[in-house]
Amino acid sequence: MSSRLYVGNLSYESTTEAIRAAFEPFGEVTDVQIVVDRYSGRPRGFAFVTMAARDQAARAATAMNGATLDVRLLRVNEAEQRVASGSGDDAGKR
Repeated sequence: MSSRLYVGNLSYESTTEAIRAAFEPFGEVTDVQIVVDRYSGRPRGFAFVTMAARDQAARAATAMNGATLDVRLLRVNEAEQRVASGSGDDAGKR
């Protein structure tokens, strides 16, 4: 079962490839998503890394939290599940 990690305090110059390379020593990286501002298209300074297995993600989070990537100290932890905002078609129908 895969596990998703939040990676914060990224340099705006960090690339998907650099993030993937930093996390691959801990297991299979299945996805890297750098979050960008929807209006400007610029990186927002954080990303999500999906690892193939929970134990790999746990090792990566422990090792990479506080590690340096592109001269920035990373903040890494398990990503929280996104909660529905209620702005969908169901909003106000309950």
